[in-house]
Amino acid sequence: MSADRTPAEHPGTTPLTGASWRTDLFDIPGYLRTIGLDAPAGAEPSIDLLAALHESHVRTLPFANTDVLLDTHPGVAPDAVQDQLVRRGRGGYCFEHAQIFAAAAEHLGFTVRRALGRVHSLTNTRTHMSVQVRADGRWWLCDPGFGYSLIRPLPLEDGATQDLGGRTARLDRADDDGAAVWVLSRDGAVEHCTDGLPVKPADVRTGHFITSREPDSPFVNHLMVMRHMPYGHVTITEGARTVRCAGRPTEHSEISVAEVVDGVRELGVRLGDGELEQLAATLEVLRRD
Repeated sequence: MSADRTPAEHPGTTPLTGASWRTDLFDIPGYLRTIGLDAPAGAEPSIDLLAALHESHVRTLPFANTDVLLDTHPGVAPDAVQDQLVRRGRGGYCFEHAQIFAAAAEHLGFTVRRALGRVHSLTNTRTHMSVQVRADGRWWLCDPGFGYSLIRPLPLEDGATQDLGGRTARLDRADDDGAAVWVLSRDGAVEHCTDGLPVKPADVRTGHFITSREPDSPFVNHLMVMRHMPYGHVTITEGARTVRCAGRPTEHSEISVAEVVDGVRELGVRLGDGELEQLAATLEVLRRD
């Protein structure tokens, strides 16, 4: 072995690390103001604080792929995420939501792990990002960027459950060819399977590229805007509105293009007049396909 090789070329001599998550590019105080969370300086990083952060996030910031459909998505670098979610109010999907949530949790004093998983099936790509946070001596799954998201953190423990307005979210430890995975289900249907591999910023950029550019990606072929509203969880697609409210049957109705656009705005996605017209034209195409 040549003596002039760099340390990184000598496996085992120097720990290999990914590039920085650049959390300094987030304006976390601005983010906390946006979601309405008053976290006093020096507050104990407790599960109560973590739960407040999670619920404030999912009840304020919409899940949305409108910029993917409009071909105006700015990417998932931290400064772009800050601009997208906080300043411009565009909403986003898991890569934006999880990154800023993880940065906020670290800002508040929590120990954080970023995680990737496969949506619905172990045969799918690792294109869902969630966050695991240590609080009160336990690890918790935080999932602010899944469309029908958890409302609060869920203990990262086999068999842990959470009520989602009359639906049950459950976490189970499973095996994927000898590797442990955490399977999150809702009323028995698998939502995603998260592994324990380290996640690097490059993984997030790769996942975003697949979800926003792959011709068969659902984010390219369907509108998906969702949010936990005061009256229930609402989903808007290119042709329908679905409302899930505790103690009541699910309401699902077909709606017009104009009603879809109104629904997108109701859930908090801010678009200019020209963009609203462009979105309406895009919806017409999606509804025909």
